[in-house]
Amino acid sequence: MLLLSITSCAEALAASPFGKENLIESNSAIFVSKQAPVMISILNPERLQSLDKPGYSFLKADFFKNSGFNFREDVQPWLGNEVTLAVTSLDFDRDPDNGKLPGYLLAMATKSPEKSREFVQLFFSKRVLAGAELSVEEFAGIKVISDAPNNKATLAGAVVGDKYVLFANDPKVLREAINNAQAPDLSLTSVKKYEDIKQVSQKSLGVAFFNLPIVAEWLGLKLPIQNFDEQSVALLPVSKGLLAQTVALSTQEMLAPLESLSKPVDALKYIPANVGIAVGSTDLSNLSDSNLAMFWQQLKSVLSPQGETNAGINLNFSNFVQQDAEAQKLSSIDLSKDIFNWVQGEYAIGLISSGQSPEWIFVTEKAPSTQEGIANLDSIAAKNGLSVTEFSLFDKPIVAWTQLKATDANKSGKPSFSIEAKAYGVHTTLDNYEIFTSSLETMYEVLTIKDNALLENRNFKNSIAALPESNAGYVYINWVTSQGILERQIPILKLLKLVAKPFFTNLRSLTITNYGSDTNSLKGDVFFQLEE
Repeated sequence: MLLLSITSCAEALAASPFGKENLIESNSAIFVSKQAPVMISILNPERLQSLDKPGYSFLKADFFKNSGFNFREDVQPWLGNEVTLAVTSLDFDRDPDNGKLPGYLLAMATKSPEKSREFVQLFFSKRVLAGAELSVEEFAGIKVISDAPNNKATLAGAVVGDKYVLFANDPKVLREAINNAQAPDLSLTSVKKYEDIKQVSQKSLGVAFFNLPIVAEWLGLKLPIQNFDEQSVALLPVSKGLLAQTVALSTQEMLAPLESLSKPVDALKYIPANVGIAVGSTDLSNLSDSNLAMFWQQLKSVLSPQGETNAGINLNFSNFVQQDAEAQKLSSIDLSKDIFNWVQGEYAIGLISSGQSPEWIFVTEKAPSTQEGIANLDSIAAKNGLSVTEFSLFDKPIVAWTQLKATDANKSGKPSFSIEAKAYGVHTTLDNYEIFTSSLETMYEVLTIKDNALLENRNFKNSIAALPESNAGYVYINWVTSQGILERQIPILKLLKLVAKPFFTNLRSLTITNYGSDTNSLKGDVFFQLEE
């Protein structure tokens, strides 16, 4: 649902930018229970009427697909400035005999009460002519119309005052929505956390609100670690793309935020512009004790196929590259213990797509603890059967972790042996930084980078221009070149690409950052750079 909303917004933006005077705040949350798993509001839906490609507009392609109505002629004339979709509950009738029946609610603001009433009446009249049995009841002074066409799922509708048209998959869902609006303490608007979140969405063209534990239950996912219970995503139109502002609300006292930076770290000047994924920030030694680590712990506990719940940020080195014998040469490296603990200054990480096994780059600013950390990594390589060898490249002293192998160059007659060396990692010092790479070829690319660094790349500069200047660093993903890497690590991406194919087709890159110092929330932005 979130991806569909992003897709619709992104396509609407392609036509022309929204004016600030048109961006409003969502009000239909009054119909949604504070226990609802998901609520998504699209603001200014009149922009959607211009979308003609199948699958872009959930209104035209889904709800009105088989209704016999024309969206432009029958709905657009009265449709107001807001459309809200919500999963209101996981089981609206709470009857164990018929399984779990989620409740679904569609609330549409109306700018012409008379036309919207005519539409609802005509809508159900056509369904009666198609063989549905119609039922009309009055609830809290509001007429609720419902039917059960050909023994299929019920559909219910109502016009609430002069402001909203509601549709639901059962009259019980509709009655509860009306009750929520008339008893505000039951609705999402009564939750103080939601009131805090609304501040983010005041200028958005769409906003989504998620009750994370209930969403996990709805999707059949386990949530062994629950550091955050609610999250919002507000979508804003910006130059060259779409900005998603997120707020994750904690169930407990937050850990300290990461250090706030005023510009990208200089360590990124050693990352080539053709990188698929890049990370740049400071002080890895403090990462495990930060609010971002709390969010990662919960996310990892959901995505991990083994249901891992370890509290620290601890990835195997081989997670970055293909799971083969070569990767296992350095698989005993514990990132938290062997690297994170001694990286106190700037750092940058880069992955460059290269077949099944991406090349990697790690850059760290030198500190008093750096030399001991480097020596420890050399020692780990030696314990894994690799030789720690020194040589020169462009007059730069290079240390390589290699495996030596004797080969017979003469296939017949007297053997003629030679020794081949395969490098599993190399490192050197440049200025005040130590550079690690997965191969000598990648180190050559770093040493000859000149003006081809990510830090000077126009696309990267455009991406960070949409994000707050003061932040904790960046995660940059070139979607075009890194799809394969991400899909291997996050298999659900393949499904999401099918659900929102038009959006992913137009996506060039995404850049993520987090910021703020609130004690009960984690704020972050994601900039989606789209094809122009």
